[in-house]
Amino acid sequence: MLKKSYSKTKNFCRVTFKLPAESGAETAVLCGDFNEWSQESHPMKQLKDGSFSVTLSVPANQSYRFRYLLDGERWENDWEADAYEPNEHGSDDSILTV
Repeated sequence: MLKKSYSKTKNFCRVTFKLPAESGAETAVLCGDFNEWSQESHPMKQLKDGSFSVTLSVPANQSYRFRYLLDGERWENDWEADAYEPNEHGSDDSILTV
């Protein structure tokens, strides 16, 4: 799930990424264009209900590819992303449009 909140100037968007508990993961990391697909930059915090969440600000008026890396080995898309696009690995990436 994506929750978006724009700055007063509309130049940046604060986005909260939330992965439901149904993912069955013990750890989750947010990877995407905004962090050069780093597997360390944006670890997600596990909440009491078992879901994962992380919030970051990104420049507005752009689209970003992203996915969640679960347990260091399994890639998962956001089930409520703005769109999906094929990647070079034969699967799809989630798309965030701000």
